[in-house]
Amino acid sequence: MTMLRLNNLSFGYTPRQLIFENISFAVHPGEVFCIIGPNGCGKTTLIDSILGINQPQQGTIEVGGTQLAQLKPREFAQQIAYVPQSHTKTFPYTVLDIVVMGRTAATRGFGSPDSSQQQRARESLEQLGLKGFEERLYTELSGGELQLVLIARALTQDARIMVLDEPTAHLDFRHELMVMEIITWLVKEKELTIVMATHFLNQAFYLENAAVPTRVALMDQGKIAAIGTPSEVITKSNLKDVFKINSTTATTNEEGLQRKFIVPLKNIR
Repeated sequence: MTMLRLNNLSFGYTPRQLIFENISFAVHPGEVFCIIGPNGCGKTTLIDSILGINQPQQGTIEVGGTQLAQLKPREFAQQIAYVPQSHTKTFPYTVLDIVVMGRTAATRGFGSPDSSQQQRARESLEQLGLKGFEERLYTELSGGELQLVLIARALTQDARIMVLDEPTAHLDFRHELMVMEIITWLVKEKELTIVMATHFLNQAFYLENAAVPTRVALMDQGKIAAIGTPSEVITKSNLKDVFKINSTTATTNEEGLQRKFIVPLKNIR
């Protein structure tokens, strides 16, 4: 079974200037699918297409075997939840208010969330280590705390796929690690499927080291250069061709666990 499938997808803001073209891949249940590549290669534009924001000029997107264009908003929300790269904090909602918004698709008409939906939101906050945050104003949260709250909102939605666009882009090292630990937990314990765009190549190795089923799609100039496991795709040769850097791979053995990671050495242009 395939959770998400892209078939020869192409998109551009004008017919003559495509951002990406002929993108095809399938995302399987219970895996993390990482989309990596240099700035400007089309990662976020591709994510926006998966979310239905961009209408492709060519090709199709299938979610659970159904064409994305055929899904009603409520049906889409049952399939895909989204955690954005950045979020503007406009009104001083409480954290609980923000997380309950993940139940919007399950609320009928102009109705308000009932007690069961409030409880579902509280469960998500507790699962992400945010118990006690319910009444805090989300406009007063740190960047790391806010990102965890947005993941809790997506978790509360109870969708089958969670899409994350650069989820650790603005976080310090500790909160980056917290998000990666949560992604690991979402796949292993909640059995979610994750699609994630990231600039941080070692995040794919982190997941592979943690025995999370992980594949990587390497984008270059609007096309897929390689798809496979992190060890298959994040190689010296590929990083030289796509990122124009010399690099090396290294391993460490701490606490009885062997971990692999990539070390950038030098720009070659």
